Amino acid sequence: MVHQSIPKAAAAKIGTGLVSLGDIELAFRSVGEGVPVVFIHGLAEDHTSWDPVLERLPIGVRAYALDLRGHGGTTSGRGDGTARQLAGDLLAFLEQVTGPAVCVGFSLGGVIVLEAALQRPELIRQAVVVGTSSKVGHAAAAFFRERIEQAQTDMDGFRRALAKDTDAQVVRNRDAIAEISRRRVDAVGDGAGYVNAARAMVALAAAPITERLRGIRVPVHIIQGGEDAFCPRKAADILRDAMPQAGYAEIPDAGHLMTADQPERLALEISRALKI
Repeated sequence: MVHQSIPKAAAAKIGTGLVSLGDIELAFRSVGEGVPVVFIHGLAEDHTSWDPVLERLPIGVRAYALDLRGHGGTTSGRGDGTARQLAGDLLAFLEQVTGPAVCVGFSLGGVIVLEAALQRPELIRQAVVVGTSSKVGHAAAAFFRERIEQAQTDMDGFRRALAKDTDAQVVRNRDAIAEISRRRVDAVGDGAGYVNAARAMVALAAAPITERLRGIRVPVHIIQGGEDAFCPRKAADILRDAMPQAGYAEIPDAGHLMTADQPERLALEISRALKI
């Protein structure tokens, strides 16, 4: 597949949509024409975080970028704080909108893609996971619990903390930190979706998906940021040990927010990984 920016004719095939999936209305953006590739963002983001990547995808791809429940334009519904439910939202989208598709997930989005592949492998043509961990350590779980409490009791303090967290996740594109932080604060709205998704991350401390991944039946490709302190190389090594057939690429000079730090390189690595 030839890697190049979406040409003007295909770029015109851009749309936004809202689809009813059980207890939520899910918002998404689509661009391009061709084989469906679905993008799932991470915690405290929305579909716009993928924009710098989508505009650099190869021709022959119809990209769909989704908003997780309670993020961006998607309603919160009755969230139960589990990756299984979030994966169910993705699977319902595939069933109703795209059919079987390549799925690309960042951070929590990667966990969602892997969980969806374990539940319904016939709907996931390939899983590409970016900055993703299959387990959460005690320190990280404590971090998420603190942010959950802030979001429930002190939204102003939570927004300041989220901006601080953003600063720690960008190593290269430092001039854009204020804008990235603003976008992330906007994405979480009243905080309900953040709380739900953060609870799903905390749950990975008690019940990692690592051992279950040994039975995964779809092709997997792992992309790791070379300077990612939030999801370090050790997390990628755990994934690779559980899925030894998975492809792997590391992007140097990139923190956790790879879509902000190295969008061109990330788009290139995703394009190279696509088995379509």
